[in-house]
Amino acid sequence: MNYRHAYHAGNFADCIKHALLVWLLRALGRKPTAFFALDTHAGPGRYDLSSEQAQRTGEWRSGIARLIDNPPNPLAGYVDLVQALGLYPGSPAIIRALMRPQDRLACCELNREEYTALRRVFARDKQVAVHHRDGWEGLKALLPPKERRGLVLIDPPFERPDEFTQLTDGLQVAYARFRTGIYAAWYPIKHRTPVRAFHNAMKKSGLHDIVAAELWLREPVDPGRLNGSGMLVVNPPYQFETAIAPILHALLARLGTGEAGAGIACTRLADE
Repeated sequence: MNYRHAYHAGNFADCIKHALLVWLLRALGRKPTAFFALDTHAGPGRYDLSSEQAQRTGEWRSGIARLIDNPPNPLAGYVDLVQALGLYPGSPAIIRALMRPQDRLACCELNREEYTALRRVFARDKQVAVHHRDGWEGLKALLPPKERRGLVLIDPPFERPDEFTQLTDGLQVAYARFRTGIYAAWYPIKHRTPVRAFHNAMKKSGLHDIVAAELWLREPVDPGRLNGSGMLVVNPPYQFETAIAPILHALLARLGTGEAGAGIACTRLADE
């Protein structure tokens, strides 16, 4: 409950997460049938990068600020969307911007202040439901949706030492309820040991069709530093692995600082 994303909004990890999220949502929108989106750790929806919190850390300067001017083609759609929405959009705002009239969004946020802010963002929006509840509990309460197709974004703060275990458990619970859904789970890369254990746990989870997309700015060996981030995707849309490679390369080219050990990876953990 102490985590406030306003200090980190627009940083390199946000750029990775949101660029991949935009691709996933556009893939969902290729079919005319309605989809449902669930954002389990939604936050306040939008972030002012001129706020005291954002200025204190300045993390956005090495993130979205490096992409705004003349973005490379694989990132143009994401950057155009950020500029069109104003402020820095959190995942709920990005999802809402890419919904059609037939689609729905449900957001879970446990922090009272951020929940209230999110309610203001979506006031009187009949396509969006905002819940003041724990996102892990929301996986049980809000799935399966009536649409039978959709995206579940799981983006926990990773404050607790057992968060990878909780993420694995949460994915198993959700998948059992909604097997046709696309699951996109963000995770930090500080050092390799917990990430490797998470990947191994997912291989043994019984879930099918799992891909992990990762980018790291430096060799991930320092457990006290955010060196990269990943997005684990279950049931990825057609051509996901092929399409995201240019996105990851473009992100690394713009966000990388030339440190040793930087790189990207797209790893299939489980077949269909």
